[in-house]
Amino acid sequence: MPQLPEDGDRQQQLPLVRSLISRVPIHVLFCNRSPRTVQLLWINFQGQPVSYGLLKPQTARRMNTYVGHPWMFRDAQTDDPMLVNNKEMYLPSARDNNQAPVVITLPVYSLRERCLQVVRKLVCIEDFSRLEIARTLQEDLSQKPNIQSDLRRISKRVEQRLLQNREAQNT
Repeated sequence: MPQLPEDGDRQQQLPLVRSLISRVPIHVLFCNRSPRTVQLLWINFQGQPVSYGLLKPQTARRMNTYVGHPWMFRDAQTDDPMLVNNKEMYLPSARDNNQAPVVITLPVYSLRERCLQVVRKLVCIEDFSRLEIARTLQEDLSQKPNIQSDLRRISKRVEQRLLQNREAQNT
């Protein structure tokens, strides 16, 4: 189970998307309703993903976690993001305890993103530049899905929302 941060870790600048210290345990059921094997990722106190193993298609796993501990789910083979209860991230709250299952599904990909996934699967990365396609598509192909970039993007969105809320309160 996730551990509390050490004192030395608290002095550095922490990302907005991270686990918060909580003493409220939550018992959830992660249900993989997709055709893909999913990697379960807890976002630790420093905002880093920690793997809690794989969940095969159409299976479920009971998990003990805490209120305020975010989870993300990725395709184990491609690292493509998965949806959890139709969102990018699952953040347990007290009302989730032993309630409805936490459902992991495939997102609806755009045609462009789905095509990039298929080409990544069929063509070696060294051969992307040899494909007779636009340079921008070659660049997009080389930018594989990455949980770190997704965490940065989500953190920026959270920061923008916090700033908007602060501005709304000051007006």
